Amino acid sequence: MDYIKLIAQISSDDDKEQVQETARYYDNSGADELYYYDGQSFKEGKEEDIKTMQTICRSADIPFNVCAKVKRFEDIKKMIYAGAKRVFVKTEGQENLDAVKEASERFGADRIYLYLEMDALAAASAKENAAEAGADPAEQPGNGTLSLPERCLLRARKAVEEEGFGGIVLAGDFMENVYVQTADFLKVKLNVPVFIIAETGDEAAAADLLKMSMAEGMIFACTSEKRLDFMAVKQYLKAQKLPVNTFESAISFEDFKLNSDGMIPVITQDYKTGEVLMLAYMTKESFEKTIATGKMTYFSRSRQELWTKGDTSGHYQYVKSLTLDCDNDTILAKVAQIGAACHTGSRTCFFKELVRKEYDDRNPLAVFEDVFATILDRKEHPKEGSYTNYLFDKGIDKILKKVGEEATEIVIASKNPDAEELKYEICDFLYHMMVLMADRGVTWKEITDELAQRH
Repeated sequence: MDYIKLIAQISSDDDKEQVQETARYYDNSGADELYYYDGQSFKEGKEEDIKTMQTICRSADIPFNVCAKVKRFEDIKKMIYAGAKRVFVKTEGQENLDAVKEASERFGADRIYLYLEMDALAAASAKENAAEAGADPAEQPGNGTLSLPERCLLRARKAVEEEGFGGIVLAGDFMENVYVQTADFLKVKLNVPVFIIAETGDEAAAADLLKMSMAEGMIFACTSEKRLDFMAVKQYLKAQKLPVNTFESAISFEDFKLNSDGMIPVITQDYKTGEVLMLAYMTKESFEKTIATGKMTYFSRSRQELWTKGDTSGHYQYVKSLTLDCDNDTILAKVAQIGAACHTGSRTCFFKELVRKEYDDRNPLAVFEDVFATILDRKEHPKEGSYTNYLFDKGIDKILKKVGEEATEIVIASKNPDAEELKYEICDFLYHMMVLMADRGVTWKEITDELAQRH
């Protein structure tokens, strides 16, 4: 079923650390996507914003969009390579339309949207209409032959049919009916995705706007000072019969097999590492609250009351998935854990080792991240005598030379009937490649995300 996307804004004014925390918060709190707004013009050679976009991509699992002025195709390409799902382009006359067309052909029109500022268009419309009528626009604002929706349609139609844009983003005062009418007018006439940016953090106001509008999504102009709990917003909108993306259990609680106390045990696990964090219990009420809020809520057997993990400590567990076992008597919860899961301050409740047999517990897939983390640590905290720091000190040309040499060694070793030498050369190449990645600010997540998109 299609649902209205609720999108959270992240401002370019935030520092890197704040951007990371904000992106994770909105991901965990139920936003469907993120929106990064670059308040300044995107300038040639300006890399700070690209690094911020990469930070957002690394910090959150949900898609993010970026809005900026662009001048060249390279500007758009950098944003998409940084992880942006869509680029909302602010146009300046005709100067960047060649870049838009090239980006549309290269990445698909569905990833390139026109950012249309309704207030500016309304002012221009009033001025043009008054001029056509031979009057002073200050004396006759809004008079003329074309309505705002009609003028907006002319601009949007040209953008979609001639300039390579695949969708429209409307920014304006959507508390005014004319703006909502314009959004719907575009949707009906052009049959392309239309998003609206609403200056509201009020659920009731948002519901009123979404009831009136046919827009695919609403971007909430959130601020660092006032953050929205999007799961709470969604529950409100759901009660207003609006189609939003919320958790819905595929199996009724009545079909669970409960213990003698009328509860079901829940094993809680970190959704990325697979680490088992804790074991607790749920009643029907705590299960339903978990589904509604997206935060793990259990039933305390000692206190005989519901408790949402984190309400006291701030160490919330945000739901990523809930899975029922084959006998319907145990739930496996995969969560994003904030801070420690255990009341003792330990990351996990399972830390008292009883018996242990020596075994190799290294995760082959985690080795790349572990080695890469060591390389990054060397970059941030140089160590005397470190070969890695020697490479960083020599600079990019030395690193590239070593990558090239190791690639050649792989080719030579591949001609040897014995694959043992090839194994060593591949390891040498991968190490030097990771040094290059660290030097250029590329992460394994970005690499694996790119591979996943191609698969």
